Amino acid sequence: MYRVISRQYHSTKGVFGFIPKPPKEFQLDKRIIDARAQYSKAYRWVESFRNHAHRVASINPVPFQEPAKTESHLLDYSRYGLSRYDSVDLFGVVKSDSVSALTVEQLEQLLREIYCGTSSIELAYIENEYEREWLAENYEQLFHTTLPSSDKKEIAKLLLKSQAFDNFLATKFPAVKRYGGEGAESIMAFYRQLFLCAAEADLSNIVVGMPHRGKLNVLTTLFQTRPVKIFRKFKGLPEFPADAKAMCDIANHFNTSTDLNINGKTIHLNMLNNPSHLEAVNPVSMGKARAKQLSLHDGPYQLNPTSSSSKVVNIQLHGDAAFVGQGINQECLMMADVPHFDVGGSIHMIVNNQVGFTTPGDRGRGTRYASDLAKSIMAPVFHVNGDDPEALTKITKLAFAYQQKFGKDVFIDLNCFRRWGHNELDDPTFTSPLLYNVIHNRSSVPDLYAKKLLESGDLTQTDIDTVVKNHHEFLNSELQSVNTYQPEKSYFERQWSGIQQAGNEITTWDTGVNYSLLNFIAQSSVKHPEDFALHPHLRKHHVEARLCKIAEGNRIDWATAEAMAIGSLMYQGYHVRISGEDIGRGTFSQRHAMFIDQNTNEIYIPLNDLEGGAGGKLELANSILSEEAVLGFEYGMAIDNPNNLVIWEAQFGDFFNGAQIIIDTFLTTGETKWMVCNGLVMLLPHGFDGAASEHSSCRIERFLQMTDSKETTPDGDDVNFEVINPSTPAQYFHALRRQQVRNYRKPLVVVAPKTLLRLSECVSTHAELAPGTFFQTVIGDATVSDPKKIKRVILCSGKHYYNLNNERQTSKNGEVAIVRLESLCPFPVQRIQEELAKYSNLREVVWSQEEHRNMGAWSFVQPRFENMCGKRITYRGRCEGSTIAVGVSSWHAKEAEEVIKSAFQ
Repeated sequence: MYRVISRQYHSTKGVFGFIPKPPKEFQLDKRIIDARAQYSKAYRWVESFRNHAHRVASINPVPFQEPAKTESHLLDYSRYGLSRYDSVDLFGVVKSDSVSALTVEQLEQLLREIYCGTSSIELAYIENEYEREWLAENYEQLFHTTLPSSDKKEIAKLLLKSQAFDNFLATKFPAVKRYGGEGAESIMAFYRQLFLCAAEADLSNIVVGMPHRGKLNVLTTLFQTRPVKIFRKFKGLPEFPADAKAMCDIANHFNTSTDLNINGKTIHLNMLNNPSHLEAVNPVSMGKARAKQLSLHDGPYQLNPTSSSSKVVNIQLHGDAAFVGQGINQECLMMADVPHFDVGGSIHMIVNNQVGFTTPGDRGRGTRYASDLAKSIMAPVFHVNGDDPEALTKITKLAFAYQQKFGKDVFIDLNCFRRWGHNELDDPTFTSPLLYNVIHNRSSVPDLYAKKLLESGDLTQTDIDTVVKNHHEFLNSELQSVNTYQPEKSYFERQWSGIQQAGNEITTWDTGVNYSLLNFIAQSSVKHPEDFALHPHLRKHHVEARLCKIAEGNRIDWATAEAMAIGSLMYQGYHVRISGEDIGRGTFSQRHAMFIDQNTNEIYIPLNDLEGGAGGKLELANSILSEEAVLGFEYGMAIDNPNNLVIWEAQFGDFFNGAQIIIDTFLTTGETKWMVCNGLVMLLPHGFDGAASEHSSCRIERFLQMTDSKETTPDGDDVNFEVINPSTPAQYFHALRRQQVRNYRKPLVVVAPKTLLRLSECVSTHAELAPGTFFQTVIGDATVSDPKKIKRVILCSGKHYYNLNNERQTSKNGEVAIVRLESLCPFPVQRIQEELAKYSNLREVVWSQEEHRNMGAWSFVQPRFENMCGKRITYRGRCEGSTIAVGVSSWHAKEAEEVIKSAFQ
């Protein structure tokens, strides 16, 4: 007999960062069920509109060919056995404020107004009956409301201002690519309504990820960014004060962090910096929103949860071609309801230009809609004609209500157009002549809407002229201020106050901790409730072994040192988050920071019951099988608050390359482009152990090439990020603690071990963790008894040291010293010189590495060593190669032996 396992892997009781969502019970009213049974033909017909009318709705503002008629038959009432004059009771069939019964002919007119106009909805694929019923009812109710005249005026003014801004830039900066909002001005109506809804719901934070299209328009019109900042950038001037160590970026990548006052409510708005790599900002915005929840003890981090509702909302804008084409979007959607990545649902808008760069939509995807990816997570989609900002306003209100009620993602597909080409200097008629014939011969969205309000009497021509004139004068005054405007310092504020940019020297930070506290932390890391059914293997080889090692104090292994570092930071009040694939136990089954009850599947995280201290918590975020979106999410977590230590662990170091876009455009460049610092740690397991190409190398050479380390002058702490290859548990301990105790934040790449996790020689003593100890950028050779006998120094890094040391012991070579470079960047010139100075009879320095000559650290180390240490250094290691490692075990063994022996020859 089979037993159904209904309990999920994540605890039904909840763990830090995860509050289980109780199932929502829903039962359709029996009266409605009876009514639908009585009018079953009519109900099937109405359902056809709800499910299929979007196919024939008037959502395209620039049709250049007749729409296909082949699907309109799905809405034909005769198909469902109805005739024109049949009477239908509306109760249970359609939500209407009109009379309770209509003829089929009258009902058809109502349905076509609702579902075939300038907006429509897709919901047939949503499994949850409650959601479908709620959406249908509330969508149908939209059409019984009319916007007040005051709202229409405000929307028109925003659209006209957006158009005036684009016209102003076209006149004053004709040679600049601005990626304006022309054709998509209705975005203004979306943001306006969003802010109103957020204020009404008493939200505290809005986090926005948005690409180039129309970004400058919303920044200057709605997001309180002074136009002079944009104009100054267009004039070729920097956006930061002179004392900022920044290389700056283009205006279309700007961010904002500001407080909005909406109807007397203060809402903090973050629009994030975005790179030109489209859609890459989306997971970053999700991570930033999640971090806001952590800081506010909100959403999944509530201390006394009554629900999983949140005061933070995440907004993502997409391009139509980019949303379909960039795989990061699927990864983000797959995280939407994953514990520890759930942000309570994001509100998405696809700014659907119907052309991507120069590719028409029908050749840019294989689906009907650009939004079809939303169906993978059963998120409802609203299609809206960009010419109708009033419909968009209503849909925005409904989308927000859905996200708030169900805590799920929702999509608005804004069908609009791009007035010019990919940018204003591009001619789109080369590739889309018919489409642009329509675009160039039609009025603009703001002009069409203003004309509509003129005809209805909601606006006068004087109103329109005044809005345009006043905004033009405002923009002109901002332009005149370019030469006198001094960029404001917009960084290291709020939660980042007290943090500063790193200096140009290398500083040392005391990261040692009293061992009595570390002993207590290590013991706490393996405690569990008495009735907890711990795996017997863990009980013996993890729990009992750890207790034994910490009692001795001289055989502290890698995982224990990590637990001590994390626990001590928690004790000081820092939150720690580790994210990655199966990080609870660790890829190599070494961490076991998370215990699973063998009988109930319940989770227990021992360190979160750590007694005393300042209340820091450990969040273990087992991620989906993604690198790019997950690392982007963690980067977003890291940039929000310097008091959170965020760690991302690749399953193997090689797999970081799936996240290369995030590394290139955010992690390594965020501070120098945008003055956005972060202390994210990347753990990349590395080592040549015979596991062939994709399980050996974290590509040290790539990370070192991406640093701004200098070849001819010493590095300081102000390198763009740090790369270390630690060889002892104590070094790893200090590196993690150093991330938080410093007064600046830098990303850290840890070339992490595999074999060292259990290597008997790779242990540390309690003395190496004591107060006054710190991360050593270089570890000298403590085994040398007579420095005068040393004729050769082998420089190496990481786990390679142990292989070299074993060979030295075997060969009993007393003329060789082995010096370890624990820090590769910043390059520790002074410490290397101090070590070499010990050996007065030194004749030769060699660099030994496991990697091929064109890989690893050799090409980084050689010029720096020779230029600044004044000595030649020779190479010992594998020869050049095109593949990381051989795939034949006997070849690997032979190569490994030759690499080690060559260092001593």
